Parts: sequence; structure tokens; C-alpha cells
Amino acid sequence: MLRSLVLFSTLVLFFNGCAGDKKEMSQIKESIKTQDFEYNLDGKDYLGYFAVDSEVKGKRPGILVIHEWWGLNDYPKMRARQLAELGYVAFAMDVYGKGIVTNDHNEAGKLSGANGDSKSFLKKINYALKLLKENPDVDPNKIGAIGYCFGGKGVIEIALDGQELKGGVVSFHGMLMSQNLKTGAKKVKTKMLVHHGAADPFMDPKMVEEFVKTLKDANAPLEFVSHPGAKHGFTKLGAEKHGLDGLAYNAEADAKSFQSMKEFFATNFK
Repeated sequence: MLRSLVLFSTLVLFFNGCAGDKKEMSQIKESIKTQDFEYNLDGKDYLGYFAVDSEVKGKRPGILVIHEWWGLNDYPKMRARQLAELGYVAFAMDVYGKGIVTNDHNEAGKLSGANGDSKSFLKKINYALKLLKENPDVDPNKIGAIGYCFGGKGVIEIALDGQELKGGVVSFHGMLMSQNLKTGAKKVKTKMLVHHGAADPFMDPKMVEEFVKTLKDANAPLEFVSHPGAKHGFTKLGAEKHGLDGLAYNAEADAKSFQSMKEFFATNFK
């Protein structure tokens, strides 16, 4: 019981570090076009977000973006626009439902907890991948995915499910705990790039070690990058404004992880 309470408290603090900052980290060029995209799954309405560069002609790779536990707010949308600027079609999926976004960590905990079952989560992810592949500008044979915090768990679950995305999956300061780690490690086909803050107090070092060891022992295609001195939420400007010790933006880790992602996708999509 005590262990469960400690884990719950740790997760509350962990997810509290996943708030998106509305400030963009770069100026996106005018040719980037965005579109809210409404869809329905199992009788529930969702509102995703597409971003594409109108100057790029022909079909191109598509990348799924999975949001943090706060819902589809401005932060994942900004990342989608950045991906579009790199020449991809980006689709920021909606895990919770149309218009469901929060800044309250208690409510966010309830929302993310409702998606704690990997099968339910994967069903939503797989439907979003289907929508991405159906986009007329997307080459359905060239798909990748990225996720932040709660969304990082999502892209890891894709890999542990045995799916094969040509572009691979990238997790940024994501949840590394998964019920499917031991059984799924041997099924991994998709290349995994995981960026982790070495000074992240919300991820138990033993859990991080187990995550890496389990995948490495299974010969899974994992590239794990631990950024020295980086705390949780290191990709987000203003992360420290939440007043939570252990949560802070790290410009160096942000830049290096983003560049690493760019090279990862460029190589995999060749």
C-alpha cells in the first residue's frame, strides 16, 4: 500500500512537469498550413490537428504526435508545425476527446488514468495512425511517431506492440514504465529513440536501468540518450514556472534532442 502511494505521488509530480508552454521556440514559415481535424471513434468525437508545408509537392512521410497528459494543447501543435517545416505531414492526435484540455494536475491525472490500459490507448493511437496514412499528402509506407511525457509512453507502446513504423518512434522525457515491457521487448521491430533527462527526479533510476536493460537484452533496436543535468520537461520553455523542483527547461538538451530526432527520421526514411 505504501509503495502504491509513493508511486502515485511520484506520478502526480511527474505529470505535473508535462505542461506545455504556449511560447514557440522558432518562427514557423508562412507556407505551413494547419487544420483542425474532427473524427469519431467508438461514438466519441475527437479533434486532432494536421500541419503541412504547402510548398512541398507530392507525397511525403507522416509523423504522429502524441500529447502530454494535459490534452491536445498548444505545445504538441507547435511541435507538429515544426515537423511540417521539416517537410513532413504531422498529425497531433487527440487522446481524450474534442475540447478536453486541462491545466489542473488532478483532472489531468484522471484523464490520463482513464487511458492507462495499453489496449485502449493503442486502439486510439492506431486509429490516429490510420487517419495519418489516409491523408492525401502522406506516403502511407513512411510513418513515424513522437511523444512527450504521457505521449512518450504512447510511442513506446507502439514499439512494444510489435508494430513496424519505417520512421521509428521518438520519446522525449516520456514515461518509461509499461506493463508490456518484459513481454513486448522481444517483439520490438520499430527503431526507438528515447531522450531522457539524467537529472529527472520523477523517473526512478532503477526503473530507467530496467527499461534499458530489458530492451537491450532482447536485442531491440533502441537508442537511449541520457542528457546530463537535464531535469524533467527539458524540451519546454518555461517549464520551471510551474514552481516544481525537478522541472526545468534545458536549452542544450532541447536542441540536441531535436537535432537527434531530425537525423533519426532523415536516416530511417531514406
